[in-house]
Amino acid sequence: MKIGCPKEIKPQEYRVGLTPNAAREAVNHGHAVYIETAAGTGAGFTDADYAAAGATILDTAEEVFATADLIVKVKEPQPAERARLRRGQVLFTYLHLAPDPDQTRDLMASGATCIAYETVTDDRGGLPLLAPMSEVAGRLAPQVGAWTLQKANGGRGVLLGGVPGVLPARVLVIGGGVVGTHAAKIAAGMGADVTVLDRSINRLRYLDDVFGGMFKSAFSDAATTMDLARQADMIIGAVLIPGAAAPKLISRAQLADLKPGAALVDVAIDQGGCFETSHATTHHDPIYTVDGILHYCVANMPGAVPRTSTLALGNATLPFVLALADKGWRQACTDDRHLLAGLNVHAGQLTYAAVGVALGLPTITAVQALTI
Repeated sequence: MKIGCPKEIKPQEYRVGLTPNAAREAVNHGHAVYIETAAGTGAGFTDADYAAAGATILDTAEEVFATADLIVKVKEPQPAERARLRRGQVLFTYLHLAPDPDQTRDLMASGATCIAYETVTDDRGGLPLLAPMSEVAGRLAPQVGAWTLQKANGGRGVLLGGVPGVLPARVLVIGGGVVGTHAAKIAAGMGADVTVLDRSINRLRYLDDVFGGMFKSAFSDAATTMDLARQADMIIGAVLIPGAAAPKLISRAQLADLKPGAALVDVAIDQGGCFETSHATTHHDPIYTVDGILHYCVANMPGAVPRTSTLALGNATLPFVLALADKGWRQACTDDRHLLAGLNVHAGQLTYAAVGVALGLPTITAVQALTI
């Protein structure tokens, strides 16, 4: 199979869909790999690295899309990229369709088969291709939140860990999944007073068993959430409903109850954000203020550390890339129900129910799509 990897064009996105080692593995499996020139530069990989792995370097994204049967990316395709997709081509990348009707319609119109990293599942009920970036984003969240809290950035001027004789900042993490767990670990490690909220008692038990007194936990009902939010210097939104739009956990009206200069870090922004006042920002211009509350809502947070992120993502995606290339998408998805769960669009049809609900569009099942 011809596997193509274009350079990412989303602003301040420096990750790359295939590492040189992944390209070498694909070539060793008998596939041809085509890399757009300079695609890996932001992550520290040169064209020479890819050429040494057996890949062919192409000058433009247009050539990559025109040549490849399977396109492997990181971020959702931008409008120019969506226009290059064609019927029968397979796209394997993050999509986050629920809050993005324009992308959804474009992908359907292309006729391409689009498999989303963020909805591929595993035997433990996890999301193995989302988890690496959730780990990175979770670990970054307290770091960028601490920066946001600095007075020069408009924040409260609070040091996360405090100093002897001065209490540390209070950090509220809403969601105890992968993002929330890593955010809580790092924030607590920086010396903050951390509380994690979740609606799963079993998850709260797990966090208590594993982390003991490192941070506190509480059940996430509306009243408790707001009680703790009022006390917080930083609130990290880490709630995920796979493939669906994120729930809005703090309304604009409730911002008036928060501490002036508090920082909201919305790690759920790729799925529309979990604060009513959230909208996507970039690494170039990451924060804005609403009613005296700072919002950090960068939609590709792991792109800030592209070397680490690319290697972590590549480790997770490689087995699926090889399966798609070795077997073709239909057989690979037939053999692996977890990969089939990643199918979001095929031949003009939407195949992921949660996206259909979010956008008010009809869907078919992924199993039905296998026969089209």
